[in-house]
Amino acid sequence: MLIDSHAHLNFEDFNDDWQSVTEDCLKDDINYICVGAQYETSKKGIAIAEKFDSGVWASVALHPIHVEGSKFHPEKFDPIEYGRLIESSKKVVAIGETGIDFFHNDDTFTKQKEVFIQHLNLAEEHDLPVIMHGRNSKDGTKSAYKEMVKILKDQKVKGGVIHCFGGSVAEAQGFTDLGFHIGFTGIITFDKTGQLAEVIKSVDLSKILVETDSPYLAPEPNRGKRNQPQYVRYVAEKIAEIRQLSYNKIEKQTSQNTIKLFNL
Repeated sequence: MLIDSHAHLNFEDFNDDWQSVTEDCLKDDINYICVGAQYETSKKGIAIAEKFDSGVWASVALHPIHVEGSKFHPEKFDPIEYGRLIESSKKVVAIGETGIDFFHNDDTFTKQKEVFIQHLNLAEEHDLPVIMHGRNSKDGTKSAYKEMVKILKDQKVKGGVIHCFGGSVAEAQGFTDLGFHIGFTGIITFDKTGQLAEVIKSVDLSKILVETDSPYLAPEPNRGKRNQPQYVRYVAEKIAEIRQLSYNKIEKQTSQNTIKLFNL
């Protein structure tokens, strides 16, 4: 079994076939967490998870690129409404994705920080881990990861993961030193810089999660196609190659990590 710790079958790319894709996943022994990015996608993720007895879970949040003041479909974050979503279903296993994004929304940092802290408070209130998004500025001068670590040091959060990690060894260590996990996507199958391979080598295996971020970032050999949870195996294969371990070892360990973190 493999668990895709971050997928968006609640996005419009899967409007016509999320059910059949999920059924195929479960037949292939692939489970996944359907991650929310706005109120409606959070709600839809819960509905998708509720359709299946096992193997599919949901998380709820407002993505940092959608905070008030953003150019990308801004929304007001209402902790009470999101709290009701959490209480509506036992399928909700995390708060996310939430965080800081300097790449798309450099000018909304103050609001992003405020909303990120609100999400962390919500996670604490409901005793849930967080799924975090971080993206540095285009010119590399502003580190979302470092800003998030500063905030996390002052919060009491059960745990969580920085998903789709794209930073340095030092930035990854900032999260793992606080007990957080690192999530890797298909980017690791086509990263030419070697930076992510170094991060993968540096992170304790007990802190690694695999994910697709479907429908985005399809791994080799499927680049350019719509990503889907079944492709998470290519991420696991690449980690096994980098760590010089068996695929079965990575499959078992990352699944155990995900089950433990999200109490699945």
